[in-house]
Amino acid sequence: MNNKNLIPCKMCRIAPKIYIMKVIVFFLFLGVFCSFPRFHVFAAEKNQWQLNEAANLPDWMSITGEHRTRYETINKQFRRGSTGSDQVLSLRTLVKAEFRFNKNFQINLELQDSRAELADVGSRMNSTIVNAAELLEANIVWKTDDLFMEGSQSVFRGGRLTMDIGDRRFIARNRFRNTIQAYTGVDWDWKSKDGSEVRAIFTLPVNREPSTAAELLKNDASFDKESFNQILWGLFYASPELLGGIKGEVYWFGLHEKDDINLTTRNREVYTPGFRIHRPRGKGQFDYELESMFQFGTVRATTATTDVTDLELFAYFHHAEAGYTFATAWSPRLYLEYDYASGDSDPNDNSSNRFERQYGPNVPEFGPTSIYTSFVRSNISSPGIRLQVRPNSNLFAYLSYRAFWLASNTDGWRGASQLRDTSGNSGSFLGHQLFLRTKWKAHDNIKFEGGLAYRIDGSFQKNVSDSPRQGNSVYTYLSTTFGF
Repeated sequence: MNNKNLIPCKMCRIAPKIYIMKVIVFFLFLGVFCSFPRFHVFAAEKNQWQLNEAANLPDWMSITGEHRTRYETINKQFRRGSTGSDQVLSLRTLVKAEFRFNKNFQINLELQDSRAELADVGSRMNSTIVNAAELLEANIVWKTDDLFMEGSQSVFRGGRLTMDIGDRRFIARNRFRNTIQAYTGVDWDWKSKDGSEVRAIFTLPVNREPSTAAELLKNDASFDKESFNQILWGLFYASPELLGGIKGEVYWFGLHEKDDINLTTRNREVYTPGFRIHRPRGKGQFDYELESMFQFGTVRATTATTDVTDLELFAYFHHAEAGYTFATAWSPRLYLEYDYASGDSDPNDNSSNRFERQYGPNVPEFGPTSIYTSFVRSNISSPGIRLQVRPNSNLFAYLSYRAFWLASNTDGWRGASQLRDTSGNSGSFLGHQLFLRTKWKAHDNIKFEGGLAYRIDGSFQKNVSDSPRQGNSVYTYLSTTFGF
């Protein structure tokens, strides 16, 4: 999209430093305002607009939902083949029905309708933004107590479902993204009385349809599909305490793909063992976290049917953070963070070292996705610092700064349509990013969220061929979510 008459472009032309300061001042003012008693009176009105209450549904049945409208704009594109500004109005409606036959057995159904307006043929458009009129969840749930151990709780789900596992870096139910990843299969979650958890999954990732940009721009609807030619399984264990308040997790995931008539893949056979240790956050104390994943198996470089070369895979990802939460008003937490996801060290050695990020979200570490999505968990090395504040239980905000390098300067920048210099002569520095994000729960049924990301070019963008060389980018968004 390259339209100089877009209203948001006027804002994008404001000097970035001034614009960022104005946004910071606005959110600080909002936080002070939300501390006033009248705010709490408004937010405390419970269940005023709940569909269950209005329809007087029986106890064994519930219907809930939400609609989110989000307006986004970006100037000065950084992807190969993209120039000018872009905008999108993302619309997502979720409706969920639960039918509880007794305390042990229920059926869940959830509909997702994700659409986009204001985009055109030059916009970044894919199935992470649009997935119209789709059955997101349809599963049976069986719950039982005291299985294998007194005081334990066990939940078994079968059918089409969504999942959050561990700290959500590898498999998660998407929150920021306009479409949510679904899986068809089984998910068993067992928890002991002391908090230990064992989880096992065997699923077929659901491939969203349609997938062509032309169909997505028209918000066309088509049934999503799954196939036994694409299988994701995993085992997960979490311990409530290892030593001195430290918690731990260990897991092993496998992904198996092969092509069929309706599905072209990179024929990945990828195994991902990993672990996580962390000390939980608390006022007046230090906290920390370390998570590491390792990958081995085989992959192919592309999804082309003519590509039949299996590359030996060995890759890894590490996340580390250390912070402190102050025991003062607004509960500020300041922490340092670092992420490293390996990249391919040699494009000609018949092996791959690029970390396969699969089904984890990017937003918590790397910033907004959708039409922005500048950095992802692959071929990246990134230190950062972040300040979080919570003026009250209904308002949350943070300001994040990160610098970015390619983990391997012979591999590509995955967030920029694979800008790559296989010689490595373009360097590795991708630049800086400031990201300001705030969430305000104005009412049980109304939530607001807004953010601004300011991305500063590094030397890589200035040197690599095919770079649009547009300069620094400003991305903004504002969303409203209504629950019912």
